[in-house]
Amino acid sequence: MKDEYLVLVVEDDQCCADLLKYMLIREGYRVEIAQDGFTAQNIINKHTNPPHLVLLGLMLPFVDGYQLLQQIRRKQEWVDTPVIFLSSNTHEQDIIRAFELGASDYVTKPFQVGELLARIRSKINRK
Repeated sequence: MKDEYLVLVVEDDQCCADLLKYMLIREGYRVEIAQDGFTAQNIINKHTNPPHLVLLGLMLPFVDGYQLLQQIRRKQEWVDTPVIFLSSNTHEQDIIRAFELGASDYVTKPFQVGELLARIRSKINRK
């Protein structure tokens, strides 16, 4: 069941975070929201049971998405957690950097809901 799956959404745009939470809950996922990099950093540091997937913004207050991804990949319990970047940044070098740091996927905003959900399902079902 999808309700067994927890998705951590790290997004500083309240409207986008609300949309993501709504669409994920509607699909049966559990959702935890972090609205800035510092909050996400605390979640990563404190939780030994990682979420099944992280939707990660790139440009976040306090700690950016790249730094959070590096932290996720260094933490043993989180190292295999799929991380999908969500960003309006379409510069090729930034997308390449995300993949080089260990991102599982990179989706640009505005995104198509159906496509994002398909990408989420494909990452969670591979675990």
